Amino acid sequence: MKVPLYQAKAEFFRMLGHPVRIRVLELLQSGPMPVRDLLAEIDIEPSNLSQQLGVLRRSGIVVSIRDGSTVSYALAGGDVAELLRAARRILTELLVGQSELLAELREVAPEPTRTGTAADSTRS
Repeated sequence: MKVPLYQAKAEFFRMLGHPVRIRVLELLQSGPMPVRDLLAEIDIEPSNLSQQLGVLRRSGIVVSIRDGSTVSYALAGGDVAELLRAARRILTELLVGQSELLAELREVAPEPTRTGTAADSTRS
């Protein structure tokens, strides 16, 4: 049965939807890394990292490289790095827009004045 493209895209983004997986992909942008170095950079249990690396490997986004007893991981292609850069640009634009909106709200909306407070009774 053929999967619609929109569903395949949703599954792809769902696969990316874990903070550890995103962190691994960010770290691998600079080149292949041994698992021990990934563990040093990401404060999680080895079994959890192994599980997340397995998800990324099965999806085809990363590849494992064995050199003796050392296992390293690398991005399978440059498109993932470009996707992460695009996500950074989008998030930056969203946050800039939110900060501009917040600044506008602070300028336009004066603080409400309170009546009937203790300060009002001392002025009489």
